[in-house]
Amino acid sequence: MNEAAAVIQLDHLTKRYGSITAIDAVTLDVEPGAVGLLGPNGAGKTTLISLLLGQTPITSGSGTVLGLDIRKQRRAVRQHTGFVPETDCFIPGMSGVGYVVFAGQLAGMGAASAMQRAHEMLDLVELEDERYRPVETYSVGMKQRVKLAQALVHDPDLVFLDEPTNGMDPRGRQLMLDLLQDLPRAGVSVLLSSHLLPDVEEVCERVIVLSRGRVLARGRIEDMSKPSETRYSARVTGDVRAFCEALQRAGVTVNDDEPGRLDLELPAANRSDLVFRAAVDTDVRLREFRPHRSSLEQAFLDALKAQGRVGPTPVNSSEGVADAHPT
Repeated sequence: MNEAAAVIQLDHLTKRYGSITAIDAVTLDVEPGAVGLLGPNGAGKTTLISLLLGQTPITSGSGTVLGLDIRKQRRAVRQHTGFVPETDCFIPGMSGVGYVVFAGQLAGMGAASAMQRAHEMLDLVELEDERYRPVETYSVGMKQRVKLAQALVHDPDLVFLDEPTNGMDPRGRQLMLDLLQDLPRAGVSVLLSSHLLPDVEEVCERVIVLSRGRVLARGRIEDMSKPSETRYSARVTGDVRAFCEALQRAGVTVNDDEPGRLDLELPAANRSDLVFRAAVDTDVRLREFRPHRSSLEQAFLDALKAQGRVGPTPVNSSEGVADAHPT
């Protein structure tokens, strides 16, 4: 596959369950690298991954993964991709190493090659003697790591991950994120579906925001967190009250909920002169004056608000936007 080619290409991809449209005419190109898939509960993230892997029949539209038709070449798609599902899918009594070897053989590897590669991947995810125990005896974090090992055992070009850090302790979570960060450097693209925005920001360069089966926004995280042209943060010393009143008379919206800091919304771009003029008029000293940088969380919420999904109150990203905005 050409390195510059999109790893996923979709053309009006649609999936309906009776009267419910889970994926609504999605047209999308996904470039190589690490991409986050964001959306509230019920947005269609898991359904989309299932369609891309050929696990669920398409209602209409078309798509390719790594240049392979997701309707006609489903087995080939799965041979060249890895998948870490959100739910556990273990075979009772099977050891960790047996599980990873089995996954390799399902992808077309010979028994010896699958065994050698399984041990390499289990070393990578730091499962030592535990690999010989039945998987059902594993902790939540160990189960997540063995799922990553089986997704990588056959050396895929693209890995799909559905909430891979759910239930992990801080050390296990950081190990998982470090491993995911390394994959694009090794030439393996990543599609990470998660409601934990810090995880997405740490691993991914770009994001796709999905809601009600539609793509609401997409782009580079760096571009989404660009400085605002109208929102500024300020710290002043002196007669703060007089300063705020002067700003409000000039049409500036002032929020002073955070002690010692003012959140300012200018009436238009390039009107920072209003702030400096108010500072001179009220004889206060500006200790800090800088534009707000929009966060990934804010970009997510803005996309949902544009669709009428959420109110104006932001959520704590460490708690997860999906849980704060269920469908």
